[in-house]
Amino acid sequence: MYELRNVEKRFPGVHALKSVNLEIRRGEVVGLVGENGAGKSTLMKVIYGAYQPDGGQILIDGKPVAFANPRQAMEKGIGMVFQEQSLIPNLTVMENIFLGYEAQFVRFGVIDWKAMAAAARAQLAKVKLDIDPGVTTSTLSFAQRQLVELAKVLTLEERVKGDLVILLDEPTSVLSKEEVQLLFKLVRELTTRASFIFVSHRMDEVLELSDRVYVMKDGQVVDVVARAEANAELIQHKMVGRDVDREYYRERRQKPYDPDRVLVELDRAVFPGRGIATSLKLHAGEVLCLVGTEGSGRAAIVRAIYGMLTPRAGSVAIKGQRIGRFSAEKSVALGVGYVPRERKIEGIVAGMSVYENMTLSQLDNYATGGVLRVAAEKALARDWIKRLSIKAHSEYADCGNLSGGNQQKVVLAKWRSGGSDIMLLDHPTRGLDIGAKEDVYDMVRDMSDDGVGILLVADTLEEAIGLSHTILVLRDGEVRQRFDCAPCAKPTPFDLLHYMV
Repeated sequence: MYELRNVEKRFPGVHALKSVNLEIRRGEVVGLVGENGAGKSTLMKVIYGAYQPDGGQILIDGKPVAFANPRQAMEKGIGMVFQEQSLIPNLTVMENIFLGYEAQFVRFGVIDWKAMAAAARAQLAKVKLDIDPGVTTSTLSFAQRQLVELAKVLTLEERVKGDLVILLDEPTSVLSKEEVQLLFKLVRELTTRASFIFVSHRMDEVLELSDRVYVMKDGQVVDVVARAEANAELIQHKMVGRDVDREYYRERRQKPYDPDRVLVELDRAVFPGRGIATSLKLHAGEVLCLVGTEGSGRAAIVRAIYGMLTPRAGSVAIKGQRIGRFSAEKSVALGVGYVPRERKIEGIVAGMSVYENMTLSQLDNYATGGVLRVAAEKALARDWIKRLSIKAHSEYADCGNLSGGNQQKVVLAKWRSGGSDIMLLDHPTRGLDIGAKEDVYDMVRDMSDDGVGILLVADTLEEAIGLSHTILVLRDGEVRQRFDCAPCAKPTPFDLLHYMV
């Protein structure tokens, strides 16, 4: 029903798509995998109409089509659920769901909000999300916003007569196992009317849901694997072009931390909305991982150390200096760096170049008499692009156009180049492919070797166990258990779960 033939796409200095061929049959779920920078996001944007191809053809039911923008693609039944989300946070849920299609609810020049709310409830029911459609979108959790994204795309069912093609770009990255299974159930039910392209770095999910898997590397489709013939190791090898390191979390590189040098100390800190005091110490060279379910208090601890949240009681000290007035500016001045979970919103500034993003937190070091020394900024960026193997055509590249893994490297370079010796890593590998994750794990070990104290909120329990010197299990804001994680004496996920729930 849908086909790409020899599709090409170029950007200045980058050949993003090289003669890509792809076909989607009715009722099929097609997996799309590849390392960050392999071309997956560019391909999805070509399909969705956000980018126009420089060569090749797009065909629907054998007929050539061309889309000047995403709205034209949607009118042909092509919708996209974005990894980084496209919802407008200060609009209500129902306004987001019907954004651009409000005319159907207009009566005598006025929007019938009751009719819109009723229609929104019908869409939310499709994704089993029971919320008030009149609430402001910013008040929802990330997982809830992801389901609103899907509900928004499913409005195509009522607007388009033909078959649908729905693109799922990392839709499960922050969903719980129960929410993932609900999503998969919804996808399977919808294959009577729609076909799907499923992009994910979670190989087990790709193999569970997809009928066929397209593997991309360096802008090309290097193989198409049927589900019956697929296994994780085969696909990973094709993606990376080499065998994945069996020493995945670099445990052999784990060295003892300095127990006499405390970089951060929380002493009976009580956070807003909680009545339980939290105490912890982060040492130089230590990877201290906070483990717990959503709402366990991990985010509050991270944001308090970064100066974005003030405890109601107790104290926070950085390098022995007790914090009175909390601010990110003060924390940064004390050597704290923060890699946030939502990197596109809080980690980078899209529209600014790689070199501008890298020096954003340390402009004082690159200014003389109030005038920026731009040549020095660019030299720093070129050095870190080379050091971290960042895939960008130059230091001038728009950071918003880089792949997720390369954006994450820019954020890490921003803090490391500024000399931060306390790093707060909140889901630093979320949405990254295997190769990019390995790069991040190497950086974690490098920072630990340099005496940097790392407070980690990991993406998985296995990641927490593999990377950490110490694990604190949190429940309802309270430290329920501490685990020392020597390389040959790591706890199991079941050990952690016992105290998490």
